[in-house]
Amino acid sequence: MSDFLKKGFLLGLGAALTGKEKLEQKLQELVDKGELSQDQARSVLKNFTEKGEWKTEEWNAKREEQMRELANDLGLATKEDISKMEARIAELETKREDER
Repeated sequence: MSDFLKKGFLLGLGAALTGKEKLEQKLQELVDKGELSQDQARSVLKNFTEKGEWKTEEWNAKREEQMRELANDLGLATKEDISKMEARIAELETKREDER
């Protein structure tokens, strides 16, 4: 499952990078033709990049939530569950030693 998600992420990243390169080329063409100023082109590219970063963060959050749900469905212990059990074991060991 993790490999599948990783491949999907890399595919999306590749598409985004290709899209950014094509956008940069198109923006430069528009600047060269005088249809767009350099500042406007930078602004468009900045907005594109920011949206891509936001989408990446959103995708990562969804992926993490799906992984948590999958772990829960499978009945896997979380780090928090393990920490609680370790604390409980330490407490019981202390009580047992005190009883001796």
